[in-house]
Amino acid sequence: MSNSPPSWRPMAAADLPTVIAVAAQVHPDYPEGEGIFAERLALHPAGCLVLAGGEGIGGYVLSHPWRLGQVPALDSLLGALPDDADAYYIHDLALLPSARGGGAASICVDRLAAHANASGFAHMALVAVGSSAGFWRRQGFREAHDEALARKLASYDSAARYMIRDLKDDGRNA
Repeated sequence: MSNSPPSWRPMAAADLPTVIAVAAQVHPDYPEGEGIFAERLALHPAGCLVLAGGEGIGGYVLSHPWRLGQVPALDSLLGALPDDADAYYIHDLALLPSARGGGAASICVDRLAAHANASGFAHMALVAVGSSAGFWRRQGFREAHDEALARKLASYDSAARYMIRDLKDDGRNA
């Protein structure tokens, strides 16, 4: 087994059982069915990555094009990506406790921002859950306040926040 530090690589279908196990451990309050992970991987493989190293898979990210100001329902299949997508949506970024603290999450966000920017998107968006809003603020995201969104976010929890990062001229993309 390799002792190299973990790094982000494209997710493969064979990774899904481990990814689902990581999700169950990291997000027990936000359970999603196995089909959600498989569908996101099938719809936009370029936005699905795993953090892999000598210890195995320590985290994952699911992301895809979407519409700014809209929140895909938790534990719901998308069916297809919208033809009129105008934002890049981070559905989930999860790291096991043993994989945290080394900058892997920030590296992943930078990689996704570069992908989104290269794909022509001016914005990234996500729903921050639990106590993650501070992390996302440090990554250049800001909270977007909208009554319609607030009602949709209530299904997550009271701490859920819809957040947006402007990619054009935000000083974070080279």
